[in-house]
Amino acid sequence: MNDIEFARHLAAGAGKILKDLRDEGNFEGKALGAEGDLRANAWLMPEVAKHRPDDGVLSEETKDTDARLSKSRVWIIDPLDGTREYGEGRDDWAVHIGLAVDGVAVTGAVALPGLDLVLDSATPLALPPMAEKPRLLVSRTRPARESVVVSEQIGGELIGMGSAGAKAMAVVRGEAEIYLHSGGQYEWDNCAPVAVAAAAGLHVSRIDGSALVYNNANTYLPDLLICRKEWADTVLAAVAQIDN
Repeated sequence: MNDIEFARHLAAGAGKILKDLRDEGNFEGKALGAEGDLRANAWLMPEVAKHRPDDGVLSEETKDTDARLSKSRVWIIDPLDGTREYGEGRDDWAVHIGLAVDGVAVTGAVALPGLDLVLDSATPLALPPMAEKPRLLVSRTRPARESVVVSEQIGGELIGMGSAGAKAMAVVRGEAEIYLHSGGQYEWDNCAPVAVAAAAGLHVSRIDGSALVYNNANTYLPDLLICRKEWADTVLAAVAQIDN
């Protein structure tokens, strides 16, 4: 398998494990989310070790080491993004399989098992026409202040949604124009979504416009902007004006 085939294999396989687990009905709520994280990761890590033994790996659910820092190629994985939504029986959760090469998210597959979809960076969707009123995706429980302020400045509409992957793929799928996040993330939260979004022709960056860099010793990556390129300059300028 080439890298994109392998990424899709991992995303789809973990997604099936998670769907099957939820269908079993033996866990619910937080316990279901915790078990899902464990089972998906327990399958993913041996698969990467078997098929890409020379690559580095960073997974949210595996203790990190310095071994990956000397690698050019690093698989960055979130076995279950949106644990809360998964445990609540919702559809807005995802599996993230990203490959960073020399710090750049070059390959990605994001599974949306609740929608029976896997989106990847090799077969981008055609972007549909934008809505006249820009739609901004935010956390359904704690919208970031910056998102609220920017929405007000540009006359936008806030749409609450679960996981980071679900929100990013909603922009890819044309369900919104902007995903602005400033509430804190880690590399596994956005590496795969960024690869898929960039391949689809979307703008991807930090909220100050700087590049997203992966495989750092400190995996905290606090903010993110994925949006239609037509809105990028306007959104970045609006963010820059906050508290100025």
